[in-house]
Amino acid sequence: MIDSKIIKTNKIYIPNVSRETLKELGEYSQSILSTNKKINLISSTTEKSINTRHIYDSAQTVEFIDKNDIKVCTDLGSGAGLPSIVLGILMKSKKQGFKLIFYEKSYHKSNFLKEMVEKFKLEAKVYQKNIFEEKNLVTDVIICRAFKPLPVIFDIATKNFKNFKYIVMYLGKSGKKILKEVSTKWKFDIEEMKSLTSNESSVVKISNLKKKYE
Repeated sequence: MIDSKIIKTNKIYIPNVSRETLKELGEYSQSILSTNKKINLISSTTEKSINTRHIYDSAQTVEFIDKNDIKVCTDLGSGAGLPSIVLGILMKSKKQGFKLIFYEKSYHKSNFLKEMVEKFKLEAKVYQKNIFEEKNLVTDVIICRAFKPLPVIFDIATKNFKNFKYIVMYLGKSGKKILKEVSTKWKFDIEEMKSLTSNESSVVKISNLKKKYE
């Protein structure tokens, strides 16, 4: 389990992770900052706290991803690659054959993702496509961070994916209310993990998602 007490804004440290992996996470962090001067990858107000706000926040999702039945992870609206570039770097030494798929419709952000995939030698595919136009997709995990509201994610998962096992995503301070609202139309099982970087947020893993029929 990642310990929230040992993250520093100026240096990334995660327990049970090699020095080489930490170095790569640091290099990824710097790549975001340098590219952010040219294209908008992250909010400029979060640049000084990038390691906590973005890298470490992304790293905590490994608790849901490092499982035996998970080999393919599909990131929707990938942007800067958060959380999945972080996951890819963390999983390199954990699981051989772990694969990432990115969907990002922006040309410039897609190119940044391709550069990061090549830089860190990740097994991944980057698609510069609109996920809403894709059909019959297959994955183990659908993951997203700051992409679309929960009901929209549920629609994408059931309409655009032929097969998936889990959805992993972040919920903010209104998360409980949103879950209650979607439960009127959807049936699902949920595992919830309190965010290590925000007292008002959580990371959730959704499984057995089905629409309720009236």
